[in-house]
Amino acid sequence: MMSFNKGKEIIEGSSRSVTAVVGVENPPRLSRYESQKRRDWITFGQYLRNRRPPVAISQCNANHVLDFLGYLDQFGKTKVHLQGCMFFGQPEPPGPCACSLRQAWGSLDALIGRLRAAYEENGGSPETNPFANGAIRIYLREVRDSQAKARGIPYKKKKKKKNPLKGNEDNSSFPTQRT
Repeated sequence: MMSFNKGKEIIEGSSRSVTAVVGVENPPRLSRYESQKRRDWITFGQYLRNRRPPVAISQCNANHVLDFLGYLDQFGKTKVHLQGCMFFGQPEPPGPCACSLRQAWGSLDALIGRLRAAYEENGGSPETNPFANGAIRIYLREVRDSQAKARGIPYKKKKKKKNPLKGNEDNSSFPTQRT
């Protein structure tokens, strides 16, 4: 019985000592957003390194970002009908066509938001952030509008809902006291 306890103590002690010696604790898991942001940042960095000649992130400008967005279109899954396509302007076309697949506007918009944040988190200045450049906003607006026209669905900005408590100043919905 004594040997059993000794063995148990040795096993327990060794597992504790391994943790204490190595000092490795599981780092907190990243949120889905943080994981995507990290992946996007790495992908953009690889894209810049693979350019001829390679571009350092500190030398990156809005044109590099626009080129990157164009590069990503080849991996898109959204059918964007061209002006001459017989399905142009139809939200649900009845058959296939030869129009290309592109990145969806919403995906590009979210990507730019993540890269914009990652740029500043990695030491970039907000004043020089290429992802915040006006040319990027114009490009995204054009993509949004062209995709909306191609699908026949005009883009409408969602209006913010009013807070029902703020709009009800007279408090008529509350019971009054009887005297």
